Amino acid sequence: MPQQEGDKRKMPSTTLEPDAVTAAFSVQSDDPIVLASLTHDYGTRLALDHLSFSVAPAQIFGLLGPNGSGKTTLFRILSTLMIPSGGLATIRGFNVATEPAQVRQQTGIVFQARSLDIKLTVEENLRHAGHLYGLSGKHLRARIADVLERVALTDRAKDYVETLSGGMQRRVELAKGLIHSPAVLLLDEPTTGLDPGARLDLWQYLRMLRDEEGVTVLVTTHMMEEAEYCDRLAILSEGKLVALGSPEELKSTIGGDVVLFETENENAAQSLAARMAGRFEVAPTVLGNTVRLERENGHRFLTAVLDAFPGEVRAVSVSRPRLEDVFIQRTGHRFWTEATDGSVKEKEGIN
Repeated sequence: MPQQEGDKRKMPSTTLEPDAVTAAFSVQSDDPIVLASLTHDYGTRLALDHLSFSVAPAQIFGLLGPNGSGKTTLFRILSTLMIPSGGLATIRGFNVATEPAQVRQQTGIVFQARSLDIKLTVEENLRHAGHLYGLSGKHLRARIADVLERVALTDRAKDYVETLSGGMQRRVELAKGLIHSPAVLLLDEPTTGLDPGARLDLWQYLRMLRDEEGVTVLVTTHMMEEAEYCDRLAILSEGKLVALGSPEELKSTIGGDVVLFETENENAAQSLAARMAGRFEVAPTVLGNTVRLERENGHRFLTAVLDAFPGEVRAVSVSRPRLEDVFIQRTGHRFWTEATDGSVKEKEGIN
């Protein structure tokens, strides 16, 4: 990816103490996206609580978290729609709070909500997007042709957007975000409303952008299976960074198998957990009517528990660690919670 005109590296202004800024930039200052003690306070709730991490070049980086985790607030700050309460965020060396025009030149943005004019053709949507970035004439026509080829929509250039499937419309959104050759691509829940095939196609395009053009991609998601496609993840909970690393690195932090014991109700689970802790010297977690723990050779351990407490367990399971297990380990609660009617819902709060 050629360097954007006007790209520069400099120490941005910040509300952090100088020593904190120096520490944050001493190793990672050249990364395309850098956060240093980034904070946002809505007044009634702290949506982002001193987040610090960076995103490396040509990397697909995921922000994973339920509603209320802060990922949407962070996305709005990085896309220059909000100014943070404190701390620092930079994209390609530019401060998102004080240099928004320069940041926008460096970034392509695909919002969760549709931003296409469905009454225009695919080509017309891309032409208008290019004009916003100062593109015109032969250069703009070449860019339109290039991005349409990139997302496999060359033969649909003259079609009206309203005639396209949801997956194709999402690909037009992606082409629109790439029209000005950005070094960084920000996507907010990009697969919302897509069928499984269209989701896989989108992730294939993102990997192609990473591998062939060196684009740095940051994507927000609440879907565990999609988070597995990322090179690296930041897992957020209630505005805090609770885990950071590749999916495999994060899952490897779980100590052995994940063993679940389902009981009649939460009181029974609390009682069983307490007696298991005393008898087997373990530290189980109670999640509703389920007792959860991590254990090497989990299948052998569950047999010992069933023998020790006959008739108290309704169902058991043993599995290898998943990303949700990482979330539970770091927060003490499920990624999803259950409503009073038994349906699954996301944790409440500010996005």
